[in-house]
Amino acid sequence: MELSVPHSCFVNSNSSSSSSSSQLLKSRFLLVPTPNQIKHPLASINLRNRFNSMDSQRTTTCSASSLVKGHGSPITSDSPVDTVKDRIGSVKRVTNETNVVVELNLDGVGSPDSNTGIPFLDHMLDQLASHGLFDVHVKAVGDTHIDDHHTNEDVALAIGTALLSALGDRKGINRFGDFTAPLDEALVHVSLDLSGRPHLSYDLQIPTERVGTYDTQLVEHFFQSMVNTSGMTLHIRQLAGKNSHHIIEATFKAFARALRQATEYDPRRRGTVPSSKGVLKWKLLFYPSIRHYYINQMLASILEAMGW
Repeated sequence: MELSVPHSCFVNSNSSSSSSSSQLLKSRFLLVPTPNQIKHPLASINLRNRFNSMDSQRTTTCSASSLVKGHGSPITSDSPVDTVKDRIGSVKRVTNETNVVVELNLDGVGSPDSNTGIPFLDHMLDQLASHGLFDVHVKAVGDTHIDDHHTNEDVALAIGTALLSALGDRKGINRFGDFTAPLDEALVHVSLDLSGRPHLSYDLQIPTERVGTYDTQLVEHFFQSMVNTSGMTLHIRQLAGKNSHHIIEATFKAFARALRQATEYDPRRRGTVPSSKGVLKWKLLFYPSIRHYYINQMLASILEAMGW
């Protein structure tokens, strides 16, 4: 069956070639956007080539009338055409204990590329990429000859900071995410809010002290560290499970899907901040810990009033 493209859509790329809309419409592939492809409340669709690197970006521009809502009917609007680039956060964190580089693309294609020196953590970060459809690129060198604690912590801190950077002002996003993931006998529920208020509620009963060489106590520490730097409210509950590997992997899969929901755009919000306060911000002023939260918020409020 031959499929077509709305005539109101055209692709801007970095290539110098230009052609008429009729030439662009010769493809037999379906380019009509699905709801998950709607990256802007009004008029931006990401139709990137999956083989492009994160450094090589192109954007797609459409008139608002060519977009479709979840039930398939068109969105009509007289608003101007918008163009939105991928939301990418890049962080380099260097201490006496670790050297961590993270690049996170919230509008990616699920590209994983992690080498932390901790094989099980690499496996979990691959779940975050694959099931969240994020491009997660992490390189880390740390004092793993002592143990995995410092590297696990600093990778999570860097990912949280990259997420904070990629989200920007959080306009137009869903904000909330909720998902329950099964993995064989294990069942884990994750609910989160990109609220700007860091909080972790963690309830996993992992029966063994290690999975491979990975200390299972580091799972909670990973999520606490990421929550602290991203300004996320995160609840993790184990509903069932006996196998340690299954419980942890189901947790990362549920987290990935919940985060994907929260970071995707809501077309009905039309670019507004998803808060009755009109603002969702978490300013990271210094090395985060939960006991510093209120001091951080007070200083952030003062700097906000000063126009920082």
